[in-house]
Amino acid sequence: MTKRRRSVACVLLALFFAAGAPLSPTPSAAPLRVSAPPQLHADTLVAHPIAKSGKKSGPSALTPAVIRDLRIATYPDWTRLVLDLERSVQFTENRLNNPGRVIIELKNAKLGKAAKGKLSVGTLHEAITITQRTPRTVAVSLKTKRISGYKILPLSNPDRLVVDIVPHLGPENAFKAGDQPAANGHDPQPRAQPGPHHTVKTIVIDPGHGGKDPGARGARGTEEKDITLKVGLLLRDLLRKEPSTRVLMTRDRDVFIELEDRAKFANSNNADLFVSIHVNSHPQKGIKGIEIYHFGEAKDQRALEVAARENGTPLNSTGVGWEYLVADLLTTKKIEDSLELAWTTKQAMVARLNGHYDTVDHGVKTAPFYVLRFTTMPSILAEIAYISNPAEEQLLKSASFLTRVAEALFDGVKTFVSPNRLSVK
Repeated sequence: MTKRRRSVACVLLALFFAAGAPLSPTPSAAPLRVSAPPQLHADTLVAHPIAKSGKKSGPSALTPAVIRDLRIATYPDWTRLVLDLERSVQFTENRLNNPGRVIIELKNAKLGKAAKGKLSVGTLHEAITITQRTPRTVAVSLKTKRISGYKILPLSNPDRLVVDIVPHLGPENAFKAGDQPAANGHDPQPRAQPGPHHTVKTIVIDPGHGGKDPGARGARGTEEKDITLKVGLLLRDLLRKEPSTRVLMTRDRDVFIELEDRAKFANSNNADLFVSIHVNSHPQKGIKGIEIYHFGEAKDQRALEVAARENGTPLNSTGVGWEYLVADLLTTKKIEDSLELAWTTKQAMVARLNGHYDTVDHGVKTAPFYVLRFTTMPSILAEIAYISNPAEEQLLKSASFLTRVAEALFDGVKTFVSPNRLSVK
């Protein structure tokens, strides 16, 4: 790409992302639905009574951390604010009167261009105000007259601060200031029932590689194509038990499918979700763990190397996919939804595997994967283990491990569709 074209692409990207959009609209109906209130787990947070105590989290640094972006998602009975951070920051939480409000102060932080752009067009909930209080302090203000409860949680890989609020729903539904946890030890729940999160009728499962393309190989001869197919079939069987849900596979046997044809298959069947399953590899045999990708610019050399390997392209040509993002103006909704699906899946994998295996969480990443670029629906690529690691190669030959991986992917999809609970027990 010439310098001039690269400059134009950067400007288009900046304008594109500055426009912003909520994580997703609130659909009227969807299969894969549940009616329970949100349960406290990883990325799905539950509102709690307004607190007066302060909290701090994260390391301090001399240079203010940039709040790269902010996202807002509104559901029937609760609203989520996500602040995407350059790095973790300290924050305090205090309640003030006249007027009544909760102030969450992010220390040594500043608003980035994308975040400022969304604030300038007024995309926030009426109960939330975000300001650059000082050159090194960003304040999130919650109007207590307009909310009945809230919850805050800092998350990492990448760093984020999540704030969930429950608006006032009337005296019969509001939290009381003195609400106490229920007898079972859980936080009190809003009495109103949130509806489904995303409309999902068709899911395409994409077992990576196949046929003449074995994918990565382990030292003991295990081939990626065989593992991804086994996990894909297990995931298919779990999803097919869900009512009104169509589950398709790009391949259900050991055959070779072009990357372009995988994306075309999903698009032609009007898929609502696309889950590509892969197994990782690394020159250093000690590296192990899981990581989930969605389409975007590679943020580090390693992510670019993974994309090049899965794309089957030279390293120096893999980054071209990011230019295509500008060319067809991939919707903000797909980007946001893909990020959310990647997060729910990653969190589900950690929750499902931890306690049974020595799981290393490499987090959620972006890279220009061909198969994700050309799908028109929310899409992720799950690297479920490192076949180059002797211990994980052995796990990949275990039926119980592959079953847990499939259940984790299922949990991630279910939580994305309706973030109220995980269905597989």
